[in-house]
Amino acid sequence: MTSSDAADTPVSGVHVREGVAHCVTTLSAVPPADWSARADGLEWTRWETLEHLADDLLTYALRFGLAQPMEVPRVPLRISCDRPGGPGNVIFGDRSTGPEGLLTVVQACGGLLATAVDNAAPTTLAPHVFGASDPEGFAAMGVVETLVHTYDIVQGLPYDGVPPEELSRRALARLFPDVTVTGTAASTLLWATGRIEMPDRPRRTTWRWYGEPSTAR
Repeated sequence: MTSSDAADTPVSGVHVREGVAHCVTTLSAVPPADWSARADGLEWTRWETLEHLADDLLTYALRFGLAQPMEVPRVPLRISCDRPGGPGNVIFGDRSTGPEGLLTVVQACGGLLATAVDNAAPTTLAPHVFGASDPEGFAAMGVVETLVHTYDIVQGLPYDGVPPEELSRRALARLFPDVTVTGTAASTLLWATGRIEMPDRPRRTTWRWYGEPSTAR
């Protein structure tokens, strides 16, 4: 699939589910003892990073549960942390169920986002810190969050966390119109989100995506 093909095909709940399936398959191999170590490049542990991912997927989905999403800047759920410096979430995994249980939470939250974006009117807008976006934009955000945090979690471990190529290309086409794909789409996505450096491209210290509908650009 070319960049043009990806740009012409909307990102949907199918792609959110594909991203989550990649996450679950990759992280199911991580032993329980490794989940308390810090995730690469983050101040959070691997467990906390996966909780943060689940939280992102859930809160993205909740935006489309409202009849008029743009009238509510934020769904007013209580945010808390398990420890100082940990991620502020509205949901947490039950540690007694181990990593398998937390991966089930991620699957459930990803499924809710997939269902929400597929059932929302394509022109519906919902607020985001980077500006209002449509269901396709939120689906792409869910894909990016899933792919890059899966990568973060497996760094330093003998597992392949490289994002799937087609999903990376779709996410770049939808959310990073300012980024030219060089090398692979997967490496370009990791560069665009500040994870790696590339030849002639120093590692980014700040970055953002552009979730507004293409008609608004």
